[in-house]
Order: sequence, then C-alpha cells, then structure tokens
Amino acid sequence: MKFCILLFSLALSVLFTGSAVAKNNCATIKDGTIYDSNGNLMENGYDDWGYNYQARMFNGFYDNFTRPAEPVTEGNILQMKWSDAWLSNRDCDLDGTLDRGAGTDLPGVSQGWLTNHERGEYESIDGEMCHYTYFAKIVYNPESCNADNVIWGLYCIIEEVSNDQCGEHGRVKDNLVNPAGLGFYTN
Repeated sequence: MKFCILLFSLALSVLFTGSAVAKNNCATIKDGTIYDSNGNLMENGYDDWGYNYQARMFNGFYDNFTRPAEPVTEGNILQMKWSDAWLSNRDCDLDGTLDRGAGTDLPGVSQGWLTNHERGEYESIDGEMCHYTYFAKIVYNPESCNADNVIWGLYCIIEEVSNDQCGEHGRVKDNLVNPAGLGFYTN
C-alpha cells in the first residue's frame, strides 16, 4: 500500500512539474529576473508608482503612470487594467523585460486592450472646484480606426465616457468603431 501511494505521489509530481515546464518556459516576476523601464528589479505587488505588473494593473496618481524619477504623492487618480496581449506579466523571450506583442507578427507592439479609469478635480475658469470621472477603452485594431478615434497611430478608442460636473457628461464621441463597447474586443 505504501509503495502504491509513493508511486502515485511520484507520478503526480512528474505530471504537474512536467506540464508546468512544458506549458511555460517563460520567466516570471516571481523568478526575480525581470526589470522595469527604470532598470529596477520587479517584485510582485504594487511598486512605488502604482503598477502591479503581475496583476496587469495600475492604481495610483495620474502623474505616476509615466514612472517619473520621483513618484508623485498627490493628484488625480488613475486606474488602468490591460490584457496579456497589451503587456504580459511574463518574459518569454528572456530579454529581462515583460513581453509586449509576444507571439504576434508585430513583436514589441502592444496588442489587445487597455482601460483607463480616471477621477479627480480641477478648478474651472470661474474658480469653482469641478469633480470628474473619465473612462476609456483602447484596443489594438488599426483596421477599425478612423481619424476620430485613433490614438498613438495603431490603437482605437472604442468606448469613452466622461462625467464632469462642469463639463461633458456621457459618451464623449458618437462615431467610435463599430461595434463599440467592452465585450467585442477580448484579445
């Protein structure tokens, strides 16, 4: 009986170890071999700017999304989430950075989607403090882009909503790609 349990345990160990290696020969953040754009070793969880690359999200002050030399400590809030095709949380080409466009015909070009949720306040020209929220979903899909929804050359804004007590409310653009919305572009 003990021999059967030992054999079964060994078989499970080989099965799970073998399938993990065969399925994924990529470095992960947990491995301690991947660096951010400033040359800092990445770690799981949030960094000083608000990025959590393992979870594929940013949650911090708007001015930190560019990763300035010194992280800002106040301001409007930005939350970003992205798909693995936009920016992976793995390094499969083993160059020490997270993969962009891995497995596509345009390596290094972010594909997939990114969402931005922004909220904050500003002072109007009348001196009134105005609170706002803004949402956008951006996708890689140059075939669907038109002059009114293209951003950064290769990307389309497929959903854009603003709620500003001193400005715009609702959909910002009426002529977004067709079909518009969150569910269609899942890459």
